[in-house]
Amino acid sequence: MMKIREPAWRVFATEYNASTLELKGEGERAPSYVISPLGAMVNRIFIVGILTDLQNIGTEHEPYWRATVSDGTDRFYIYAGKYAPDATATLARIEPPAFVAVIGKSRTYSPEEGRIYVSIRPERILPVDEQVKDNWILETVRATLKRIEAVEEAREMASPSAEGLIRLGYPAPLAEGVMRALPYYQDVDTNLFRGTVLEALENILPGRATYYPMPQDLPSGPDEIDDDGLDDEDREDLVLNLIERLDTNKKGAPLAQLTREAAELGIGDDEVEEIINSLLDKGLIYEPTIGRMKRI
Repeated sequence: MMKIREPAWRVFATEYNASTLELKGEGERAPSYVISPLGAMVNRIFIVGILTDLQNIGTEHEPYWRATVSDGTDRFYIYAGKYAPDATATLARIEPPAFVAVIGKSRTYSPEEGRIYVSIRPERILPVDEQVKDNWILETVRATLKRIEAVEEAREMASPSAEGLIRLGYPAPLAEGVMRALPYYQDVDTNLFRGTVLEALENILPGRATYYPMPQDLPSGPDEIDDDGLDDEDREDLVLNLIERLDTNKKGAPLAQLTREAAELGIGDDEVEEIINSLLDKGLIYEPTIGRMKRI
C-alpha cells in the first residue's frame, strides 16, 4: 500500500517555537508530530524567510550546517547534515543574508525532562525573492487565522470533538490537532497569535521602509531626549540606524561601540540587548561574526 505523504504546514516561527507537545508515532514508519498551541500537527513544514545566520558545526569533509531563518515574527532553527544532501549542498553555496524557502521535517530536542526545543531538518532549500516571502506570509496569515478560529469554535462547544469541528468545515488533520492541543495547552491565548499575524502583516505593508533621521540629526545628549516620547519602535529605529552608521568596513557594527553610542542616546545596555534580539527575530539584522551586527 502506498504511503500518503504528510502535508507541509505553513506556520509562523512564533507558533512553531511555542510548541512543546510531541506525538510519537507507533511502529517502524509511523509519522511523529509536533503539535502547536493552535493545533497544527506538524510532521512536515514549509517556511520562507531570511537566512540570517549560517555555521558549519561539523567538519570540512562531513559538514553539519546550523542555520537560522527569520520570518519577521521569530527565528526558525535548521540543522542539515549527511541525511539531507540536497539541503546541505544548497547551504554550502548560500551567503547570508538571503531569502530562502525551506521544506522539511519537524524535529525536537529535549535536554532535560519537561523542556522541548523544536527545529527543522530540511528536505529542500531554495533561494527565492522577496515576493515569494511576502506571498508565503499572506498564506500563513490565512492558515493561522483558520487555526485560531478552530480553537475558539472548539471552546464554544458543549462537548468539543474533532467530529464537531469537521462538521463545521474544518479539515480533519486540523480538527484532530485542535482536540489534542486544547487539553495540553489549556488556556492558550489566541490573542497572542493574532498579534503574531499583525506583526507579520506589518512586514509587507507598503511604506515599511519609512525614512528615519540618522542619529547625528537628533539631539546630542540624553538630557535633550524626552525618554517618555520614545516608544519601542523609535528605539529600534535608532539602533538600526546606529548599526548602519557604525558598519564602516562592511563587516558589521562592533557591539561594544554600538552599546556605547546607544547609551549616549539614553538607551541602556539591557535595553540594547532586548532591541537587538527583537531585530534579529524580525530578520532586520544578522550577526555575521561574533560581536558584530549588520543590517539586512
